[in-house]
Amino acid sequence: MNNKVTVLLIIFSVTVFSIQAQYIENKTVIINSDPRIEQLLDLHIAYNKEFPFIDGYRIQLMMQSGNTALDEADIIKQEFEEIYPQINTYVTFREPYYRLRVGDFRTRLEAMEFLENIRRKYPQAWVIKDKITFPELAKY
Repeated sequence: MNNKVTVLLIIFSVTVFSIQAQYIENKTVIINSDPRIEQLLDLHIAYNKEFPFIDGYRIQLMMQSGNTALDEADIIKQEFEEIYPQINTYVTFREPYYRLRVGDFRTRLEAMEFLENIRRKYPQAWVIKDKITFPELAKY
């Protein structure tokens, strides 16, 4: 996480100190910037492709061990995906437990809001800190 913050701070610093905007008569903006900004952006993109996870939160619906635990996790996963197809689901195994976690929430508040929506159907669910995949951002 510190590497990401460092890269972003460097990009911001270079951008603030080296970009010069010039207005032309027809209100077109020309940006003259240091070519190292492109290199930093490429470095940042490469880093994110290699490490596509960030700290965030998920909701754990079940944690169970035993011979039928994986089957049970798959059943609950299928039920959940039918109701909430837009929310990612993850079945993981760390000995001796299978875990079913859902969502990629950037903040605990987002996770808690969603947990309140599913509390009746999944009363044993709870919010857990986890590495999440980058959520899709709106493109303008």
